[in-house]
Amino acid sequence: MKDWTGVLHLNVEDKRGKTVAKNVYFKGAFKVMRPIYHDDTGRACYYLLNPGGGYLDGDRYQMKISLEKNAKLTLTTQGATKVYKTPRNHAYQESEFLLEAGSLLEYIPDPLIAYQNANYKQKNVIRMDKTATFVYSDIITPGWSPEGDHFSYHSIQLLNEIYIDDELMVYDHIKLTPSIQNIRGLGFMEGYTHLGSMIVVGCQSDSGLLERLYSMIEVNTNDCKVGLSSLPVPGFTIRMFSHSTQVIEKIFSEIHHVISEEWFQRKPCFLRKY
Repeated sequence: MKDWTGVLHLNVEDKRGKTVAKNVYFKGAFKVMRPIYHDDTGRACYYLLNPGGGYLDGDRYQMKISLEKNAKLTLTTQGATKVYKTPRNHAYQESEFLLEAGSLLEYIPDPLIAYQNANYKQKNVIRMDKTATFVYSDIITPGWSPEGDHFSYHSIQLLNEIYIDDELMVYDHIKLTPSIQNIRGLGFMEGYTHLGSMIVVGCQSDSGLLERLYSMIEVNTNDCKVGLSSLPVPGFTIRMFSHSTQVIEKIFSEIHHVISEEWFQRKPCFLRKY
């Protein structure tokens, strides 16, 4: 695709136990901050920046992230991804992630906020070695509209493809189109306003971990509805309905803590944005 609004290419490598940038390239309305090291594990954390403040009609963004052997990276955004009205053409973001043997990528963006008359498509393609670990979450939040309607956007489409050793193993597709769907009904949002998804792939995953997560989730389901499913590869996916971004973030954070402490004997970084 030509005429990208913003482009970001980032390649990181492990150097004596510390993850450092090997190549960084960005252009247009897409930038990345210098890496931050929150602890002594050598894991790098990068914050993605959108100087334009939001996605507008016809915007196109491309991101390519590559982790070499044993590299460990946390990738997040500076703030929520805001999609404003797109009267002529949808906004689009395309991301490709390459994870080599023993690498770890945590991709934890802030919520996606779709405002009135917004159309947005997002495609993530993950190509990973079977010994790599991938942690991803997203939250869809309805934006403000003059009438106060939670579902005033036209369409949101999120697609995730995960290839392990070049074989497609996970295909996750969400498409919400309030104009033609009974978005509040059974099989869609079911009376809730916020949707969260989490995908975790790692050879460390086992049935014991899933049982512990089930027990933890059951304690926190007063204001939400949560489903947890194992994947055809070691790992799991979570889908969550709520009326609040904070409720989803809290549960996802607790799950992230369990994974980090059990798999890597560390707590996840506190990604403070304020």
